[in-house]
Order: sequence, then C-alpha cells, then structure tokens
Amino acid sequence: MTAAAIGIAGTGRMGTAFARRLRELGHEVAVWNRTPERTGPACAAGAVAVAEAGALAGCGTILLSLSDGAAVAAVLGDLARAGIGGRLVIDLSTLAPDEVVANGAQVAAAGGHYVECPVGGTVAPALKGQLLGFAGGEAADVARARPILEGLCRRVEHLGPLGNGARMKLAVNLPLALYWVALGDALRLVSGHGIAADTIVSLIGESSGGPNVVRNRAQVVTDTLNGTDQPGTFDIAGLLKDLDLTRRVAAQEGGALALGDAARAAYEAAMAGGLGLYDGASLARMIAEGAGARRGS
Repeated sequence: MTAAAIGIAGTGRMGTAFARRLRELGHEVAVWNRTPERTGPACAAGAVAVAEAGALAGCGTILLSLSDGAAVAAVLGDLARAGIGGRLVIDLSTLAPDEVVANGAQVAAAGGHYVECPVGGTVAPALKGQLLGFAGGEAADVARARPILEGLCRRVEHLGPLGNGARMKLAVNLPLALYWVALGDALRLVSGHGIAADTIVSLIGESSGGPNVVRNRAQVVTDTLNGTDQPGTFDIAGLLKDLDLTRRVAAQEGGALALGDAARAAYEAAMAGGLGLYDGASLARMIAEGAGARRGS
C-alpha cells in the first residue's frame, strides 16, 4: 500500500459502502475484515484486501467501521504494533464517549492522529456521499480528515474534542430508537379497523408525527405492516446496541433515560422473537399486534 491509499478496517454494510464510494471518487483503497470473505463486495469495486489489520498501517489514512469498542481497540492495537507514526485514523464507528477518548490516547501514544466521525445515515446515502458527519478531535486533525469525510458526507460538523461526536451520534439515534416504540403504540389505534397499511403510513408520513424514517422509507414500513419483515440497513440489533450505549452514558453521568429505559423491554422482546436483523418497523408491528415478536414470511 502507498501512503496515498485509504485503508478501511471493517467491511460490513457501511464499511463496504465507504469503500465503494471512495473508489468511485478515485481513491486507492485497501480493506480488511475479521471474516475475510466479507471483503468481496469491496474488492469487486476495486479495493484490495489485506490479510491482517496491521497491514493497513501502510496507508496514509485508515478508516474504522467496526461493530463495537472492543473491536476498535483490538484493531488499534494491531495498527500500533505495525507502526502508525504520522498516520491519520478516522473512526466512523458508533461508540461511547469514554471509548473514543481512550482510543485517541492509544493512537497518540503510537504517534498517530485520531479523529472520530460517527455518521448519520445508512448505505444508500453513504453511496451518494450524503451522510451527516459528527466529528470530534483536534482542529488540525479534523481539517486533515475533512477532504475524505466530505466525500462521504453532505455535512461534516466539528463538534469539539474527542467524545463529542459520539455524544451527538447517540443523541441523534435515541429518538429513532424511541420512535419505533411510539409508532407501535400509535398503530394499535388503527390496526385491524379496515384502514390499509399504505394509507396509514402515508398519512403518518405527511403529518407532524412522521419523521424522515417514515417519509423516506414508506414502502419498507408498509410491507412490514402488511406482514413481511424487511431486512434492516440499521436493524433492531443495531438500534438496541446504540440504545444501550446511550443508557450507559447516562448512568455514568448520574442520570437515567426514562423513555430509553422503558423502550428497552420492547427491544428485548423483539430480539427474543428473532427480529434482530430486521427493520425497526418490525418492532412497531410487534407492539401493534400486542403479542410476541414473530418472523415475517
């Protein structure tokens, strides 16, 4: 790998979308994933797979798109051992603020530079460079990261020191997690009374009670309400993970999330019913049905 290359650790849905977008923009891209076969779609777009995470240290910039704090810490350890002096690490993972601060210290100790930038949006906007970026870190490091981030995001906001990006991302995701529970309660009022699912979704979507997640994904929600669970680009398992991160931050800082704590029971029920990989609309339908979660056809 050359110093001009961008390395990506993690080729799940979002990591693969980042690779495809950066290749479209003309960047040299190297990818690594713990499960090597999952690098296939990124390689089909022109990325080059490496066998070890540490091999990405040869790239001038390294993006992290990983599932949790433990995965990020492990990859950073591999990179540090390989040598990342002067390298820029941009962490796009959704983490807790204290994890981000610890990661920054780990990278700095290895002579590198660390920027957090969790993003708002899923695969479709990632492929179009239309994400929302919540950046934290030193101003000079964020400025260095900005040209790459602006290829992925329609807006990149520097929110201050490390940890603030994580706080903003969790603050954005919390209302979304709560919305699916609220929608389930709302559907109890109208489900089973002869109103078609597409009518329900379109009227909610056009009302003050309809956020972008309903307006932009009306067909997904409609199909779910009609009984067919839809694979989630930001699925119920991911929503629960971020809900738990948010509750953890609140607990660490001496507070509690009244609605967040109450919503968790619904997410646990959905997970127990096998809905973890499905869209949040499946949780809303589960609540509306007033019964245990079930798999759609």
